[in-house]
Amino acid sequence: MNYDQPIYFYVLLVIPVLLLLFFALQIWRRSTQKKFANAALLERLSPNSSRLKGFLKVLVLSLAIASMALALVNPKIGTKLETVKREGVDVVFALDVSKSMLAEDIAPNRLEKSKQLITQILNELAGDRVGIIGYAGSAFPQVPITTDFSSTKLFLNAMDTNMVSSQGTAIGEAVQMSTTYFDDEEQKNRVLFVISDGEDHEGDFDAAIEAATENGIKVYSIGVGTVNGGPIPIKRNGILQFYKRDQDNEQVITKLGEDTLKAIADEGNGAYINGANTQAVVDEVKAILNGMDKKEFEAKQFTDFKDQFQWFLAGALLFLILDILMLDRKTAWINKLNLFNEKRT
Repeated sequence: MNYDQPIYFYVLLVIPVLLLLFFALQIWRRSTQKKFANAALLERLSPNSSRLKGFLKVLVLSLAIASMALALVNPKIGTKLETVKREGVDVVFALDVSKSMLAEDIAPNRLEKSKQLITQILNELAGDRVGIIGYAGSAFPQVPITTDFSSTKLFLNAMDTNMVSSQGTAIGEAVQMSTTYFDDEEQKNRVLFVISDGEDHEGDFDAAIEAATENGIKVYSIGVGTVNGGPIPIKRNGILQFYKRDQDNEQVITKLGEDTLKAIADEGNGAYINGANTQAVVDEVKAILNGMDKKEFEAKQFTDFKDQFQWFLAGALLFLILDILMLDRKTAWINKLNLFNEKRT
């Protein structure tokens, strides 16, 4: 299953707002009625008034909104699973998610720029398999190597600097983890792209890169940031709180460590790429991958995706009609059943 317009999922946020307003109105109405008369007198003055009906109407309206949102999203379901032959290279991205990647010396910030670079590269790939590793003070697997680019992009967008509690840049650990990603022994063309600002690198990464090259992995590095650098903003809910400071209360200025990234690429039999220009990076990565021999492999994938919006649109119309027809007063035939053994006056 995939989604045509996932941005419309935000329409679902209307539902909790609607429920909150409804309950606030009920509390206000009850307090106002108590000032006018007691519960027994109110029951006699409006015997057909139903509290349950009000809640049911709001619930039905919420279901209508949910159905409309899903119709706008337009889920698509694959109706046929086929085995297709593809040719490509195994590519793993190791993305730096340390705090220094929040610096805004490159718009919108280093981390978002890095995610944009990976997304644009993925858009240009065809038969390749991809995986993503995240790292800061330690490395962690984010996306195992796969041909599902849509899921890869979703997991990529979810990456942020809060995913790892320990800070630093454990490039060596990320390179070491990449060796476990390449699961096809026959695939001779294995590529690792380390995307980082090159700052705060921890430990000796020489041994890890040597092990990677022995496993047939070429290590390339993409530098994100500027040599002049910038401060590290600490934000909450998108609002700037302060800039990061060191132990001497001096404002930290983080700079692009090109020397480190060039050393990584040189030892990994790869090349260093400056990430300032997105299109230039994409073109260079395409040239690198196109210059490699492609391995043919089989992959199963869904084909013949069909739109499913019509079912949710029909549900939305049904719930709206039901909401219009549902009256606020008690239903006569249910009232006659007296399900709760209420005393009648």
